[in-house]
Amino acid sequence: MHKEILKHVTSKINLSKDEQREFTGVLSEKRISKKEFLIKPGQAVDYEYYVVKGCLKAFYLDENGNKHIIQFAVEDWWISDFEAFFGNYPAQLYVEAIEDSVLLGIHRDTLETLYKRIPKFERFFRIKTTNAFVALRSRILSSLQKNNKERYLEFCQTYPQIEKRVPNYHIANYLGIKPESLSRLRKELS
Repeated sequence: MHKEILKHVTSKINLSKDEQREFTGVLSEKRISKKEFLIKPGQAVDYEYYVVKGCLKAFYLDENGNKHIIQFAVEDWWISDFEAFFGNYPAQLYVEAIEDSVLLGIHRDTLETLYKRIPKFERFFRIKTTNAFVALRSRILSSLQKNNKERYLEFCQTYPQIEKRVPNYHIANYLGIKPESLSRLRKELS
């Protein structure tokens, strides 16, 4: 199980065998079943999670009970309520398993210690955070500049591994369109 995360990390930074052992030694395994919640609003968010196996979604419920999917995460991705994790305050998001999932978690305090002991990890997580920021900005611009069809095609091209695993109504929610509209789009495109 550590093989996957080490491949993920060493694609960005070089680690000695001792550094690899130290890193994998601070990770905690978490298994959650389909429809189980990893995080709920109000909870402390002390961990960020690397997805070894499975698929999850992070979403917000507005005051009317409407769900707004913020993120999907599949193998080789990270998930949490990052705002709560980095800000050290209670969660605002739900994180729920779409499939049975296996995760590796790292605690915020352990991460800070890791940064001091092996500074290369600051570079790794800076790269991951920067990439996430760019992806979020791109998603916002896409929703402002593109029509439903263009956004759906962009989603399929950018995230083919998600499009095949996630129910259409989740994809429609993520794209901010009605499920019926997505069904029509898919029929039109096939």
